[in-house]
Amino acid sequence: MKLLKITLAFLFVVSLSACGDDKKKEEKETVTIGAKSTDTETKTDDNVTEIVLLADDMMKFNMNEIKVPAGKKVRLTLRHVGKQAIEVMGHNFVLLTQGTEIPAFGAKASAARDNGYIPADTDAVIVHTKMLGGGQSDTIEFDPPAPGTYDFICSFPGHYSVMKGKFIVE
Repeated sequence: MKLLKITLAFLFVVSLSACGDDKKKEEKETVTIGAKSTDTETKTDDNVTEIVLLADDMMKFNMNEIKVPAGKKVRLTLRHVGKQAIEVMGHNFVLLTQGTEIPAFGAKASAARDNGYIPADTDAVIVHTKMLGGGQSDTIEFDPPAPGTYDFICSFPGHYSVMKGKFIVE
């Protein structure tokens, strides 16, 4: 009888811990699915196009193309969904003017640490968010530039070569 009670107690503990692990896995999956969900990418109302752009500790944006209508204000929220500190894995969103040479801009941005890696003496930046560390977010609101295709990047040193995309105004 005592052995039966011990066995039942053991099975109860194992089943509880298994449920806890499934919950943790489920939460992770939910975060991953939510990070790629089209519901969080672009929403348009009558006056504002809302965009939620995610950046992570793997030096990736969740979108490499953003399309917005001409003439409607844009509200862009950048969320750093990683855990790394700003000094290690900082991210921002920088919308560049057409024709900007990204490697040259990136090199110049790397030297602008005290200004959030945005060169003070440049006319290549249309708009940008703050530099963010893991768990932080920043929202900017702006009028889109003229119809056309523009580049966006993260200007943290070395990130511009992989954290980039096209911002298309239609």
